[in-house]
Amino acid sequence: MLGDPRTTRVTGDETAAVHRRTDDVDAERHPERYRDEPVAEAYCWSGLTSGNGSRALWLLLLPFMVVNLAHWMRPTAVGRSRAVRLYGVLVRLLALSLTVLLTAAACEVALDLVAWQCAGADVCAERRAWLGFLSGRQGGWWSQPGRRLALAAVAPAALVGLLWYLSNRTWSAYESQRPLDGEDFDANDPFGVEEAHGRGAPEPDAEGCPRPTVPVRPALGRPGFWYGRRLVARLRAAHTAAGFLTVAAAVVGAAARHDRGAGGPVPALLGAAVEGGIAVCALVTVAVVCRRGRSERIRDARLDATLITCLPGSALVLLALAVVHASWSRPDWQSSGSLPGETTFRLLALGQGVLVVALAVVARILHRHTSDPRTVLRGLGGPAVAVLACGLGGVMTGGVAQRVADWLDGPGTPGMGHGTDIAGPPVLLSWQASVIPVLLLLLLVPVVLLAVRTARTARRLGPVVEAEYAPEQPDEGRTRRIARIRATAALTDSAPWIIGVVSAATLLLGVGAVAGSWRSDEVPGRAADGSGPLLESLADAAQATGSWLIGFGFILFVAGGRRAYKDASARRTIGILWDVGTFWPRAAHPFAPPCYAERAVPDLASRMSAWTATTPRGRLVISGHSQGSVLAASAVWQLPDATRHRVALLTYGSPLERLYGRWFPAYFGPEPLLGLHRSVHCWRNLWRATDPIGGPVRICADPDPGVDRGPLKDPQAYGRTTKLPLPEPILGHSDYRADPAFAEERTALLDELGPLVPRQAEAGLHKDSSGRSSG
Repeated sequence: MLGDPRTTRVTGDETAAVHRRTDDVDAERHPERYRDEPVAEAYCWSGLTSGNGSRALWLLLLPFMVVNLAHWMRPTAVGRSRAVRLYGVLVRLLALSLTVLLTAAACEVALDLVAWQCAGADVCAERRAWLGFLSGRQGGWWSQPGRRLALAAVAPAALVGLLWYLSNRTWSAYESQRPLDGEDFDANDPFGVEEAHGRGAPEPDAEGCPRPTVPVRPALGRPGFWYGRRLVARLRAAHTAAGFLTVAAAVVGAAARHDRGAGGPVPALLGAAVEGGIAVCALVTVAVVCRRGRSERIRDARLDATLITCLPGSALVLLALAVVHASWSRPDWQSSGSLPGETTFRLLALGQGVLVVALAVVARILHRHTSDPRTVLRGLGGPAVAVLACGLGGVMTGGVAQRVADWLDGPGTPGMGHGTDIAGPPVLLSWQASVIPVLLLLLLVPVVLLAVRTARTARRLGPVVEAEYAPEQPDEGRTRRIARIRATAALTDSAPWIIGVVSAATLLLGVGAVAGSWRSDEVPGRAADGSGPLLESLADAAQATGSWLIGFGFILFVAGGRRAYKDASARRTIGILWDVGTFWPRAAHPFAPPCYAERAVPDLASRMSAWTATTPRGRLVISGHSQGSVLAASAVWQLPDATRHRVALLTYGSPLERLYGRWFPAYFGPEPLLGLHRSVHCWRNLWRATDPIGGPVRICADPDPGVDRGPLKDPQAYGRTTKLPLPEPILGHSDYRADPAFAEERTALLDELGPLVPRQAEAGLHKDSSGRSSG
């Protein structure tokens, strides 16, 4: 990016830093050298998204990351603060249900399948030598069911502890950067109300562009937006407590049921007391999650120390009591069948469905009051993504349970009752697996329709491409390739409807799976017995195929993470996913991968403020490519008003409106982008029709501000010319700086900023085609 192999780190560390050419390190001391050219700097944040190999394992936290995205996808809120808060509460409850689901799945594997079913069945225990000391045939201390459950509880409890440790450690490494010092917003500022945004409902003009009333400072510019220490700490305590309570309920539940029915040596009152404590602690946990505990209008550095310490500690004490209670000697207790976890998974699925429907109702209410035609799915983008998060959580947890059950059962098929050694996991997991082939078949319809539409669009674009490059001699192959790439790039705008179809189908099929499992209480293969040869065959095929698809998908997931751990290029590819998924703060799920923007945005804002403050009449151009343009805009919003007016913005290949503005309208919609345009000195945005990610920013103002320049010609030359004798590549999303328009617009921005000494400082943010973050 700097065009010189000799670079020096000006400020920062190995994770993220600002670099200059070595010859430019002392530029401020020699302003006479830079009267005709800018001082170039590059900000590199690749260490935050694609650094060491262990970060590839964050793929296993994908459901948490997706539900966290749903939190930020709410429609623009104008005077609807209660609905906004309700939207946030519903997403946080969904996130909490995913933590409980993950822990319940770990309990299903460790407590039910291994300790209860396999260790309790002599045939299964003999096949697994490492379970011998737990077998009832051995007659050892651990052979009693309660003690087996107590020992097995170590695994899910350790998983919860690991998630707490990773969340705490990554926050310290990535998100602990304090924003710029400055005066906090006045408490009476209408824009300081947590998530309220805007002063009045923008009315669309004749062309469909909103006429917004620009706020003083949008949400991303508030002092506390990129510093969520208090919120993350509260949520981390609540989710950790929820995980420990789930394990405790699984352990004590089985022992308490036995004591109530058998009249054994342990008083039933002890188990009831532990269960009552778990219920009370669970209510407190839900209350903590419902209360946000964060204000973005000020930089809140407080910590609820008592809550953060006592809530997980109380849950851990209850878990210890549950383990002691289950370990009490009960000589007459024998394990058979499976633990009654079916109800738990059904209630989780039903609860998630109810929360998603309620979230969709709130989102529609918000969108109806501030309708923006560019918002995806008419405001239902957040609920649709939340459904996908729940689906991913179900597939990943169910896949592990299914594969472990198949492994423990040897040649048998758990749940089918033919030569099986164990009862297997809850039948709901088998029903959920069975709907996956149906979902894939349903997806074929929109995929085929998109393929046909893309082919027709490419044919229609052929004459347009030839007209743009006239009078050059047409080349059918060249024309077809350019048109096909343009048509394929346009598929990005169809992604919302694909996600909507997938989410709706997932929700409906999920409801069908719960209803089928509840009505039959058997796996699909058994439930279809007697319904006819065709239906029986289809049910058996769906169950077997779905089970293998879940297992195969999970294996691919783990294999991809393992490969990325060793392969730097694969790690950079995964880093591209994190660029979007981990841009947003962890406001819904504390166990999601860390937010790199809470480090990068303060870095950039601090550097820009420092340069303009220490340099006489300092001005700068901040240029950003792809995700770098999003970071640049976010950092500019964090600057004081006086500093923003000394900054010019150059974006290219930018998803600011095409992706972020449509999916996150409350933060990158028409109103915030118009405010950004009016607050900086000047702004230019370059885009191409062949770019599947970047696009115009569509600033709606009268007169037209002229921010967008495009679509740029791509390729630069249709065929061979004297100036370009070799075929020019179709660049798409990459190499914008190679386009002559880049140098022209940068020069124009420098001229608009005016002659200064030194003339200009340019900060660059760029994401190249390999996914490596660079300046």
